[in-house]
Amino acid sequence: MSKRVLTTESGAPVADNQNSATAGAGGPLLLQDQHLLEKLARFNRERIPERVVHARGSGAYGYFEVTDDVTGFTSADFLSEVGRRTETFIRFSTVADSLGGADAVRDPRGFALKFYTDEGNYDLVGNNTPVFFIKDPVKFPDFIHSQKRDPFTGRQEPDNVWDFWAHSPEATHQVTWLMGDRGIPASYRHMDGFGSHTYQWTNAAGEAFFVKYHFKTNQGVRSLSADQAAELAGQDAASHQTDLLQAIERGVNPSWTLHVQVMPAAEAADYRFNPFDVTKVWPHADYPLQRVGRLVLDRNPDNVFAEVEQAAFSPNNFVPGIGPSPDRMLQGRLFAYADAHRYRLGVNHTRLEVNAPKAAVVDNYGRDGLHATRNGSRRDRNYEPNSYEGPAQTGRALAAPQAVHGWTGTHETPAHTKDDDFFQAGELYRLMSDDEKDRLVANIARGLSQVTRDDVIEKNLSHFHAADADYGSRVEKAVRALRED
Repeated sequence: MSKRVLTTESGAPVADNQNSATAGAGGPLLLQDQHLLEKLARFNRERIPERVVHARGSGAYGYFEVTDDVTGFTSADFLSEVGRRTETFIRFSTVADSLGGADAVRDPRGFALKFYTDEGNYDLVGNNTPVFFIKDPVKFPDFIHSQKRDPFTGRQEPDNVWDFWAHSPEATHQVTWLMGDRGIPASYRHMDGFGSHTYQWTNAAGEAFFVKYHFKTNQGVRSLSADQAAELAGQDAASHQTDLLQAIERGVNPSWTLHVQVMPAAEAADYRFNPFDVTKVWPHADYPLQRVGRLVLDRNPDNVFAEVEQAAFSPNNFVPGIGPSPDRMLQGRLFAYADAHRYRLGVNHTRLEVNAPKAAVVDNYGRDGLHATRNGSRRDRNYEPNSYEGPAQTGRALAAPQAVHGWTGTHETPAHTKDDDFFQAGELYRLMSDDEKDRLVANIARGLSQVTRDDVIEKNLSHFHAADADYGSRVEKAVRALRED
């Protein structure tokens, strides 16, 4: 077996990797030492910009297997046959903290899934909660700024967190989720996942349906109390990464069962809740869960940077039979996610191995840019239409068209008969057991009592009172008690 030779990036053999080139034995370093400069320059660039949100994450490969016939609702090829399997890659993540944060914290978890289908990649970008804090993407940068580390103190500030929520009553539903028992999952394996947004499915006959995705963990839901989480984070900041890695290495492959709620498109306009408002759920009594298939994770990445940090998910990566809905937050993310990856990874990030389609042939007129690897030959043209047998459009739409109407301009989200910011938060509270309510109230009070402005506290208390009288009075009493200590 021949001995491997250390080389420079250009392939030249390295003569000495222990000593830099100098002007004499004791002299200064030389600019001509290409190996030294290349090593230092490359080392300086080992870290790409971390994600502004969802920075800390873990990933795994697996497959999705169809278990039930859903061809009456979608013509998506990878869902067309019971028993069909599609390779997948998933990235779990926390939302607010940086790459150096701990896993066991109270925070929503990203649940981003890439299906490597025969018709291209389909990315489903969701969370471990069925709802979100805001309903319009114009508020998203402000929301994230309020949750991230304060520019002056360098830490997450309760004043900022609760001040934003005080001025965003639509967040009450998600705050109730976040501060409840499921706010700190015991591991990524022991939490559910949701598409959160509303999506459109279209069947072969052109009929349109709106759907919501629910991934139910087959390991059972397990969560941590605040005290348990603090202890675990101190013992192993990467606790969720450790658990996922070791489980798959042992052959204990995590799995989830995918269900969908299906709403015929014609019913959306008159539904009592706005079906495109991501701060709302569709009650299961109205639209029951229908099983689709199962997701199984069975392989760890070989390189976390190459495959987890460089994984790029975008909700605008659809396949025929699946498309967007008028969900405002989704519409904003259709642009924002892909744009974030163009900034972080470059315009050619879709050609990285973890992001590249596995079966579909990528053939378009995109050229050049950072890390360009496929620029075409002299026989190719970089424009369309052309006379040289280049790739041409198919005329096949991904999903059914949607009617639009009204005057251009800024508009508040259309209200349906049961639309308000508090009703569903109250419904969620009333579903909880007494013990769950006790823990929810204690978690909220622990954070809200640290706020320095009385008016911010009062605004937040008014939201909980509006959701449920008992909810509000218990939170108010707990906050008062903590502030008087």
